[in-house]
Amino acid sequence: MRSTTFALVAFLPLINLVVGTPTSAANVKIPLSKRTSSKLADNQGVVSASALQSELTRTKSKLARGFSAFQKNTGSAHPSDTKTLASSMNFNNRKRATGADPLTDDEDGSLWQGAISVGTPPVDFTVDFDTGSSDLFLPGQNCGETCDGHTVFNTAASSTAVNQNSEASLAFGDGSTVNADIFEDTVTVAGLTATSQTVGAATQYSPGFEIDEFPPDGLMGMAFPEISVFQADPVFQTLIAQGAVTASEFGVKLAATGSELFLGGVDTALFQGDFTTNPVSPVGFWQIDLQAVNVNGEAAVSGLSAIVDTGTTLIVGDTDNVTTFYAAIPGSKDASATVGAGFFTVPCDDIPSVSLTFGGTEFSISPDTFNLGLVSAGSSDCVGGVSAADLGGNYLVLIHTQNNTERNSDFWVAGDVFLQNVYTSFDVGNTQVGFATLA
Repeated sequence: MRSTTFALVAFLPLINLVVGTPTSAANVKIPLSKRTSSKLADNQGVVSASALQSELTRTKSKLARGFSAFQKNTGSAHPSDTKTLASSMNFNNRKRATGADPLTDDEDGSLWQGAISVGTPPVDFTVDFDTGSSDLFLPGQNCGETCDGHTVFNTAASSTAVNQNSEASLAFGDGSTVNADIFEDTVTVAGLTATSQTVGAATQYSPGFEIDEFPPDGLMGMAFPEISVFQADPVFQTLIAQGAVTASEFGVKLAATGSELFLGGVDTALFQGDFTTNPVSPVGFWQIDLQAVNVNGEAAVSGLSAIVDTGTTLIVGDTDNVTTFYAAIPGSKDASATVGAGFFTVPCDDIPSVSLTFGGTEFSISPDTFNLGLVSAGSSDCVGGVSAADLGGNYLVLIHTQNNTERNSDFWVAGDVFLQNVYTSFDVGNTQVGFATLA
């Protein structure tokens, strides 16, 4: 029996999926709604320091898992993992149609959840649709009390479930592990069906995945096979290979209202103008060049890259560049003593104009999404949505100039704080990410 070891992160932003009526055999929309299990701010608008710190831990844990899987799948270290994040967290050494799902928002909603069905006969599950990972994972029938409250993936009851005689040990950032068996089965998302899809069935859940901490049943990764721990195609790539979607592209709108996951293309009703497209490099995460992070129209830091991740709430960058970014904001303060390492505050009555430049175009971040909340009750300082963490180093970028020079570039993670301000195209066929202005 083969055994696979990987790190999995809990508390990912979730997509709540409501299956819409197909407009044709080749056109299905999926409404998405957003809800939260641990709020980033309370009803008075005061941030939760522990929840924000957990966000940074989860981001590092997910990256470490992806770096580790990339090395196993390609035989080479991920070029962004120059600080060997996976090894430092011990993760390397542990055993034909379109579809759109509307998304809705529940208050500050740091979690997005959604619905799929698995097996024959089909059973419905809620999952996290996560562009920062690549595997589908659910609680198995032998999971025990740690899976109480979740819908169980009973492989014995599915006539299409095939045991792959492979085990997985899921390592979390808090040191806990989850054991799982690997199966293949039929998976349906908003009427689009993938057969012989690899699915992990947990035999034990980590406390981080128990119902009080993680409302959905599991997660569905939507990145590339290169970071698949199961060494298998993600669900969307299976849909492409089996001709279930019209185009090898999916679109995402994350917003307070009218959010949507669109499979097999993009929903032209949800954006205006043309896409600014950005090539993915290296293929694994949805990683693209981030030319600049701007404050009040001026570049505060530049020459970065960004992993575009629906499964991360914050914008997370390396400590040096994030510190430089906040230095460009009048009245900003280091919030290490109040919120925790990596966080900064800005004046609540003067939230700065912040934007990210991709492909030569500046995309603004609204004050409402950048401002995470008051640092404390009655304070005039608010916590900024850009945070700092030691993510793992930088990667080599080819600068397309006359000399085609090369330089190292620190990488960031562009999560929901940014993505709620744009319509995003994830183009698997052309390995590129596109951003457009919301309609």
